Amino acid sequence: MQNKADWKDIASSYYDKCLSLTILLVIFVFMVFPDVELQNLRTTEKIMETIEIPDEILERIEPPEDIARPIVNIEIIDDDDVSDDEIEYIDTIAVTRLDPLVAVAPPQHGDTPRFVIYEEAPVILSRPRPVYPEAFVSARITGEVILEIEVLADGSIGAIEVVSSLLPGPGGFDEAAINAVRQWQIQPAKNLGNPVACWIRQTVRFTF
Repeated sequence: MQNKADWKDIASSYYDKCLSLTILLVIFVFMVFPDVELQNLRTTEKIMETIEIPDEILERIEPPEDIARPIVNIEIIDDDDVSDDEIEYIDTIAVTRLDPLVAVAPPQHGDTPRFVIYEEAPVILSRPRPVYPEAFVSARITGEVILEIEVLADGSIGAIEVVSSLLPGPGGFDEAAINAVRQWQIQPAKNLGNPVACWIRQTVRFTF
């Protein structure tokens, strides 16, 4: 019990000391700054309301005028006093010469890409009928051969590949179909007005 009484006395003494120190600090502040004035802060409150504008009024509102862009005149000065000796030439590409007497090698057959962009498709102008193979006349076989045909830019026939055969073998329908296609006259495809090479797929039918 004696310890509790002693603790209360100590706490009470600390409280008295803190209170007296606080009062002394307040008095010191008022003595150093006697002209301190307290001002009340005033706050204002504004309420904004949204109003829907009718379509009739919106139609009357004129759009903002377009501001004309300034025109800048660019003056090009042609200096004729510059001589050819003052112009710097940079050799980046070797000089090439085309000899008109040397024949240019024609494109190799089969080199045309399978997918070529063109605006106008090739047009077959003349298409003679194929000659029926004599070895199969007695058998009276009918059918068709499907070919992939390379049409070059000059309209000539390039490579020919058999896609679907009819009794394959030498002297048969495939060979007769290829020989018939070699006699066709074809207008080449065109892209931007210029002829281009491409591949076309055609069917050659054998009937009696």
